[in-house]
Amino acid sequence: IMALTRPPFPLVWDNTMRSTFVECPRKFLWEYAHHFKPRNESIHLHAGKAWASALETTRMAYYGDGISPKEAQAMGLQKLIEEYGDFPCPPQVAKSLDRMIEAFSYYWAAFPLETDPVQPYRGKNGQPMIEFDFALPLSDSLLHPETGEPIIYSGRADMIATYAGAISIYDDKTTSQLGDSWAKQWNRRSQFTGYAWAARAFGIPATQIVIRGIAILKTMVKHAEA
Repeated sequence: IMALTRPPFPLVWDNTMRSTFVECPRKFLWEYAHHFKPRNESIHLHAGKAWASALETTRMAYYGDGISPKEAQAMGLQKLIEEYGDFPCPPQVAKSLDRMIEAFSYYWAAFPLETDPVQPYRGKNGQPMIEFDFALPLSDSLLHPETGEPIIYSGRADMIATYAGAISIYDDKTTSQLGDSWAKQWNRRSQFTGYAWAARAFGIPATQIVIRGIAILKTMVKHAEA
């Protein structure tokens, strides 16, 4: 019955939805129109969310509240542990809580808060733009087929930052491998062109994208930037 019922057309889209539709319209139909999703969350998604929350907490404590680097990192570590919880990690995946904690320590040793060349851009209110959320109408001519309202495009970048003298869109990624193929996959990636479009809509003249990758492996942690 569900397959024969026309589902409502989504009013709000994001890059994951767009990418899924390009990959497979049928998958998009079941996942985002009929809302059929796997019963259990992927370990990669769960670990990635915990990682992002921990980095955000650390940066907000240091750049926003003026807390010392050591205390800010302790707050971030606590957030990582809380967000990860008791989620079961398959033995073949190197994203257990222990490995995530080790990677968190590695990250701040590689990129100390005090000397990191990536610094948060501060908005007109003087606050650091850590976590850049947006939900904007795509176009007055691109309307929802049922309501006639403009279709909304939403997203969330990890940070608007300054890097090498330029205002930048910044994003952290956890991964299992680094190298040329890792860096090349971001070229003209819709996720980041969307972020740049949104930033300019808010009057933020971002001119580049900076992606920092952390490879969490069984025996080591590595990093790279693109």
